[in-house]
Amino acid sequence: MLLAADVGNTEIVLGVFRGDVIEHTWRLSTRAERTSDEFALTLQGFLQQRGMSLESHVTGLVVASVVPDVTATIREMSARYFPFSPVIVGPGVKTGVPILTDNPREVGADRVVNALAAFTLTGGPAIVVDFGTATNFDVVSAKGEFVGGVIAPGMQASAASLFSRTARLTRVELSAPPHVVGKSTVEAIQSGLIFGTAGEVDAIVTRIKADLPGAIAIATGGLAPVVIPHCSTIDREEPWLTLEGLRLVFERNTVMVDE
Repeated sequence: MLLAADVGNTEIVLGVFRGDVIEHTWRLSTRAERTSDEFALTLQGFLQQRGMSLESHVTGLVVASVVPDVTATIREMSARYFPFSPVIVGPGVKTGVPILTDNPREVGADRVVNALAAFTLTGGPAIVVDFGTATNFDVVSAKGEFVGGVIAPGMQASAASLFSRTARLTRVELSAPPHVVGKSTVEAIQSGLIFGTAGEVDAIVTRIKADLPGAIAIATGGLAPVVIPHCSTIDREEPWLTLEGLRLVFERNTVMVDE
């Protein structure tokens, strides 16, 4: 079975594939100080919940990471616990995605993987809106090329900045209030965060679609379900888009026997 890991700044999203079907997913916090042994123990615990183990079931590992310290930890863990080398998305790894930016090396691995998955799903131009620590808009051409994108502060980052810079505003749950005009401070903050993000998404996606006719807008990321009910420009949600893209990258770079 293939273990896929999407390492973000805030969370690590894990998925186990049997063939092309994703069977289980988990989330854990990103901690740069976690050792390779701790990481292996955490993985083992997740797998044991589903009647699996690192030694007997995992026959491949593919990783997209934007946190170099965690990337190094995963490399060390793989060397100690697996008889195979991981596929870590980066220079030298085949993705099939031409990157048409000024400096292709600065494009995050997760964004390249998202572009691959989006083009595979749609077969044409696409916009991936990834709701994470940042809200990323990844733009894919009709030929499957990564042509660029937009990076905006994510809701959690915006909320943290708001609370850290104001003495009397308290942290709130990231959920939509009943009305856009808040009747309390909590509702007013929620309205700004949720409806403000939805408005931002609609404005940016509308502008991109004007430049890229026929583009399909795909939402993904942990916070997507909170925002997309209030968006008018999102065409579909794919919660495990990045993991699916990692599976595709793995297939392009190695051959694995399912167990």
